[in-house]
Amino acid sequence: MEQRIFHGNITPVDIANQLISEFNQGNLHTQIIGQNDNLTVQISTNQISRSGGQTALSINIQKITDGVFIQLGQQQWLGVAASLGHTALSTLINPLNLLGRLDDIAQDIENLQMTEKVWQTINRAVTSTGASTKLSDKLSRLTCDYCHIANEVGISNCIACGAPLGDSHPTTCINCGWVVKKDEKSCPNCGKQL
Repeated sequence: MEQRIFHGNITPVDIANQLISEFNQGNLHTQIIGQNDNLTVQISTNQISRSGGQTALSINIQKITDGVFIQLGQQQWLGVAASLGHTALSTLINPLNLLGRLDDIAQDIENLQMTEKVWQTINRAVTSTGASTKLSDKLSRLTCDYCHIANEVGISNCIACGAPLGDSHPTTCINCGWVVKKDEKSCPNCGKQL
């Protein structure tokens, strides 16, 4: 199972709708199951498809703090393997049979690439909303130098031991605004001395 977390202003419905628009066509059927904050999108081959083998894939999309968690299930590909085996066997019997199976081969290859195409579609949906895999400022944390407890960026004292967190906070370059660490002598973005 592949899984990813995207941070930003994105909802499971945004991603589910993008998957529906991309995959609910041709030999594929797509449906959404669940509620607003926990959806499952199921992509499967139409029962009446004329070419290629049967396949199915489920994508679980959950709302989390400041983003979404996406988990792809294992794609069912035995129907595709059977279709490719049938093509190989019929070609072995008579090489001209390959011409009659070209649509099946093309559909089987497209079905085998479904997982990659799903991630591409999800990445487009995420990018269009401005979200990303980068941890948002809302979830960024500072570690206290004394007790090693995580604290929110911006607070002055550790929530656990009360120690000052001033030196742990990131600063910015006066010239360009790039976030820099306390121990850096020059800005990694513009090169100016700090």
